[in-house]
Amino acid sequence: MAAAQDSFDIILTVNGVPVSRRVEARQHLTDFLREELGLTGSHLGCEHGACGACTVRVNGEIVRGCLMLALQADGACVETIEGLSESGAIADLQRAFHERNALQCGFCTPGMLVAAAELLERRPGATREEIRTHMAGNYCRCTGYQSIVDAVEAACRERARQRA
Repeated sequence: MAAAQDSFDIILTVNGVPVSRRVEARQHLTDFLREELGLTGSHLGCEHGACGACTVRVNGEIVRGCLMLALQADGACVETIEGLSESGAIADLQRAFHERNALQCGFCTPGMLVAAAELLERRPGATREEIRTHMAGNYCRCTGYQSIVDAVEAACRERARQRA
């Protein structure tokens, strides 16, 4: 019987930058981003995919980084909160979160922003109910969600004004 391979070489793009590394077979994507690349914006909360603190984009889709192995991202394009922030893609969302006090301790905020960005790209005219439904996979223990929904709705309205 052949021995299982413990580590693999991967090549991926993270926030527009090509990255190649050798990773352990069982290393989760969030651990890889944090430990290997120093991108600490994605947080580990529950490590079961329930809280959403580890939310990142892989090939344009939001995923739970604690449920995806780094090895599975081989060949993929990964975007983290750092990349979305530095590009200015979510500046309006960040401003709305700040203005509406939709962040308290900040632990859930990166995952919330990544999830909200996806919603606003896919449903630019999202209703409050659609916002609530989409954001339901991201837990916040501080704000009570009302201010988060207010912030996402405000960014949605602002983007609609800019399109008009």
